[in-house]
Amino acid sequence: MAIVVLSPGILTSVQDGGRLGYQQFGVSPSGPMDAHAFHIANILVGNDPDEAGLEMTVMGAELTFTDPAVVALTGADMGATLNGTKTDMYRALCVQAGDVLKLGFAMSGCRTYLAVRGGIGTDPVMGSRATMLGKNFGGYKGRKLQKDDVLEIRPVSGKLEHPETYFTQPETAAAGVRTLRVIMGPQEDRFTEQGIRTFLNSEYTVGQDFDRQGYRLEGEKIEHKTDSNIISDGVVTGSIQVPGTGLPIVMTAERATVGGYTKIATVITADLPLIGQCKAGDRIRFEEVSVETAQDLLKQEADWLEMLQKQVKDPAHLPPKDTDKAEESAAAGGAWQQADDAEREYEYTKDVTISINGKSYEVTIQKWK
Repeated sequence: MAIVVLSPGILTSVQDGGRLGYQQFGVSPSGPMDAHAFHIANILVGNDPDEAGLEMTVMGAELTFTDPAVVALTGADMGATLNGTKTDMYRALCVQAGDVLKLGFAMSGCRTYLAVRGGIGTDPVMGSRATMLGKNFGGYKGRKLQKDDVLEIRPVSGKLEHPETYFTQPETAAAGVRTLRVIMGPQEDRFTEQGIRTFLNSEYTVGQDFDRQGYRLEGEKIEHKTDSNIISDGVVTGSIQVPGTGLPIVMTAERATVGGYTKIATVITADLPLIGQCKAGDRIRFEEVSVETAQDLLKQEADWLEMLQKQVKDPAHLPPKDTDKAEESAAAGGAWQQADDAEREYEYTKDVTISINGKSYEVTIQKWK
């Protein structure tokens, strides 16, 4: 089983959950720029959330399949078509041998993810299949995909039961100004009070210089007390460096592991997908939050993904075929369920509000007896 690249798009690479445990040797984690969308794609084909898939940037690839497979698309809307017919995102798609999946330019957002049941079967490097483009290793031959590349699909035991239940509400990139929540520091004391105010109260624009290593922003200059240099220390994904120009740089998946510029703040993990879906011209603001808030938001993300994994495996996830009944259920504010489950009782029902990528979702959690 394999995927054959008919056209690679602008930048398509193999990514998985990331290469962890090697930063002391100067090897950044790499992995997806939008982990939220990436994880959803894998869940929708029954994979482990960190299984290897494809990341497509700005313009997607054209692909064909040597055998039947189950795939899912998430992230930026690139107007995907299957054999020339528009196809849905955020749901499992059953493709047949010879089918052609084609993606165009991103209509919103920047990056689209394709997961295939079983995952992409490249050889792991340091325990990961993620491509590190800047160092030319991992993924498929350490590079972005090219025409006629053949990507093996890892075998998986058993077929996906009820693939029609593997879907979720499509998400689109936030319009207008994106707010990235940050934890201040570790060198915020190297900036003047005015510099801190500028950082937190200004609107910045993504410049032309943005990639998997970092995003250079344009806007108001941030004032240092003296200069921008420090003794080199650790850099993490989301670190915001401010060099001598006074303009911030948000470090992303393939950033260096150490750096000698002052870091005014760090984007919280839960908001990293927002910057991953930005491209040139998009606008950004920063908002300070506490470490505790950042931890709570990350836990909400993990809880939501765990809930999705359970939800898609349940045939009751399907809406009723009777449209009138579906509308009646929605109007009543309740969730539908299949006729066979009509007499089942719930042990508990709980309404909760969760926040993911700056959006709030009202979710009803129910457990059957």
